[in-house]
Amino acid sequence: MIDPSQRLAARVFAITYLISFALGIFAFYRWYAPILVWDDPSATARNLIAHEDAFRMYLAFAFLHGVGCIVIAGALYIVLRPVRRGISLFAGLSMLMYVGMWFVWLLDQLHALRVMCGRGAWQGFDPQHLQALAGLQLASGQDAYYVGLTFLGLGTALFSYLLFRSGYIPRVLAGWGIASSLFEGICGFAYLLFPGFGAIVSVNWYEMPVLLFNVGFCAWIFVKGLGQPEPATLRTVRS
Repeated sequence: MIDPSQRLAARVFAITYLISFALGIFAFYRWYAPILVWDDPSATARNLIAHEDAFRMYLAFAFLHGVGCIVIAGALYIVLRPVRRGISLFAGLSMLMYVGMWFVWLLDQLHALRVMCGRGAWQGFDPQHLQALAGLQLASGQDAYYVGLTFLGLGTALFSYLLFRSGYIPRVLAGWGIASSLFEGICGFAYLLFPGFGAIVSVNWYEMPVLLFNVGFCAWIFVKGLGQPEPATLRTVRS
């Protein structure tokens, strides 16, 4: 049987995810997209000076996204720990690894901005050298993001597996979550090891399938709520 804490955690997940997603999309296209130059961190670093205020605004929203991901991981753990506590805990820790890498990325962005502004220990350096150093810092942050993305895909796939086994949501939707999450994680790992992988799978698309799953999952929670699995199903899952 589903207890009230699971239903509350499911609603917290859905609300937090949708708010985090909406704010992240808005902030990216409003403040970061005009600065970002794909595959050219040095050019992106050059744009930081002219758009410092916009860049800092985006980073503030990026910080809120990281906080939202912590809430999401905790909520999913509460929902699915009665199914398999060990797997649910490992999935939650995997998602927290993504959060850790996200904050590493955030710090790299701030450090790149500090370098480009020539403040503190960077005063007196040649502007071209500062641009190269800032571009290197941005590229390092991008690598940290892809490491985190691999863990995010793993964690989401495990949570989706538990949803599939539990019957809390339709198994077709949960199956889509497993497939799309594994695709996201594999792409993150591939981008990390093979920079040319972007010519095969665009960076604009690798997160789209799992995004559709999460939005569908949220919609199901709001409309139907968590379904009651058959007792035989739970006995099989817990055994």
